[in-house]
Amino acid sequence: MRWFRYAFALLFAGLGLSSLGLFYDRYWRWRDCFNELGRCFDPISQDVYLEQTGLVWGTFYTLFLGTSLVLLIRRRP
Repeated sequence: MRWFRYAFALLFAGLGLSSLGLFYDRYWRWRDCFNELGRCFDPISQDVYLEQTGLVWGTFYTLFLGTSLVLLIRRRP
């Protein structure tokens, strides 16, 4: 049963790291570019980045990595 918990912990850690990558790519790189409406336009790739995506991907990162840590740290007799 322990391996089952570790497998889920690794799954959640992977999801957390994926969310961290998306947080960096969609928000952190562009944090100085956002205007008063919370938008940033990249003229090279023709993409519009929204400031709300930082909150969404940051929340996913925190939840997934927190769940992974709880599964790894929690002791069950």
